[in-house]
Formats: sequence, C-alpha cells, structure tokens
Amino acid sequence: MNKDYFSKVRILDGGMGQHLLSKGLKARGSLWSGTALVDKKYHQMVIDSHLDFIKSGADVIVTNNFSARRVRMAQNNVEELFDYANEKAGELALKAKEISKKKVLIAGSLPAQNDTYVVDQRDKRIIEKGFYDQAKLIKPFVDFFYLDVMCGSKECEIALSVTEKFSLPALIGLHTKKNGRLPSGESITEVVKKCESNNLLGIVLACVSPEIIESVANEMKDLKIPFGYKVNLWKNEEPVPVYKFALPTDEIGTNPADTMGTRDDYTGEIFLEFSKKMMSNGATILGGCCETKPSHINAISELKQI
Repeated sequence: MNKDYFSKVRILDGGMGQHLLSKGLKARGSLWSGTALVDKKYHQMVIDSHLDFIKSGADVIVTNNFSARRVRMAQNNVEELFDYANEKAGELALKAKEISKKKVLIAGSLPAQNDTYVVDQRDKRIIEKGFYDQAKLIKPFVDFFYLDVMCGSKECEIALSVTEKFSLPALIGLHTKKNGRLPSGESITEVVKKCESNNLLGIVLACVSPEIIESVANEMKDLKIPFGYKVNLWKNEEPVPVYKFALPTDEIGTNPADTMGTRDDYTGEIFLEFSKKMMSNGATILGGCCETKPSHINAISELKQI
C-alpha cells in the first residue's frame, strides 16, 4: 500500500465489538467479540457489521480479532480455537470487502497481548510470540497492521519488530489517560521517538475519549507524522482494566457497557463537529472505537479526501 495513505483524510471504522453486541451477539464471559469468531452462527453477523461501517463511509475496516489474543481465549477455555478464530477474522473482513465492491483497506488488529488498558509486564519473548502468532494468521488478508490499544513503548517496539518481519506497514494505536500519558507513564512523544520505523503509517489515540484526544492534539501535531484517533464513547472517561470486572464466570463481563456506561447523547452531529475541530489541528485519521456506531462514522464520512 501507499506509505503516504494517511497524508489525506481517511475514515476508519467504529466499534466492532459493541456493534456486534447491539446486533444480538451473546458473548461468552470476557471473550466478547471473539465469540463471533469461534461460533459459526455469528459469522454472517461479523460480515454484516463490517458492511455497516463500509456503507457508512469507512475507508478502512479492522479485523475482529481484538479479543482473540491467546490470553483471553485461554481465560475462556477456547485456546484450541486460537488459529481458527484469527484466520476467520481475516476471512470475514475480506468477504465483507468483496461483497461491498468498495476499495476499502483491511487493517489487521494486533491488540495488546495481555490485559487491556494496562502495561504488559511479562517477558519480552512471551509478548513477541503473542504478536507473531496473531500476525502470521491474519497477514494473508490484510493491507497493514493496526497495533490496537498499546499502553507503552515496550509493546510498540516489540509489535513493530514483528510487523517488519511480515513486510507490512503499521498504524500505531496508543491509549492515553486523562493526564495525557500512557499507562506506562510515558508521553506520546517519548513513545513515538522510541518506536520510529520506516514501516510506520501514523499514530492514532486508541479507545480514548474525545476530551482526552482534544487535550493532547497539539502534542500529536508536533510529531510531524499522520495522526488521528479511534474515539471511545464510554461514560467512564478512563476505562478500567478488563480483569477488574470481567472474569470468564462473571455475567457482568459479557458487555463492557454494563460497567463503562455509554454516551447515548453523543450524536453523529457532535462527533462531526469534534472531527472538524481535530482536522483543523492537522488530524487526518478519523474513526471510532467502543460505542462509536455506524451513524457516527456516516456523520464524518463527508470529511474524507480522495
């Protein structure tokens, strides 16, 4: 793909996991969207959800394997389906693209390999194997990799070393807190400097509230690389780590919105105005994460530049 792809305004998709739940997905414990990969009856729902975002104007869709990391699958006693689930995520995204007949790109999700919203303290070799195993399975179906909700430079550096082995570029998704720093305590600038790579397409803030994104817009602009966001619309401005509320045996864990809450009043029109403001600050990568619906993506689709 063109390494300058994000030099123009491009629209990413929204929150696949929450959209699947809204369409009737019955999740297994903390497997969440991964349930739609291991259970064949939901495969068409995954295709349809991708199509919902494509029809809404997304230029890029992200594979639905965020919860198909090995740790999460082991927690829910389906680790033997790891290969199947990740390959299926790629297949279903490609099927949606083919049905749409649109020139959309497919981003291969490489999520943080342990818990979400916290630093992975495990040995580098364990983390590297997790990234490598997922990347190998989805690589045949994707145009680039998306490092999904990274919480520090350690994860980014390891993941980028893996993506370089597969000769595909990467978009980095960094998670920041209200203080503007990653869970590792590092600033966005510090992480980007440590993760410089010829294969880097740009930086987005991943699963972060609009307010936090706006507060660090100037720092992002100063990086002099394509930047943007995948906004979450949780009521809880700082999402809590999964382990605090979603054990495999906990019913409350079957939908994160039960704990995080959702901003039903954050309409597509509000999202459009926020996106215009961010564009005026230099953002070219616009999209959504949890609780960002096709209607939100449709509202900002008019901003894309062909």
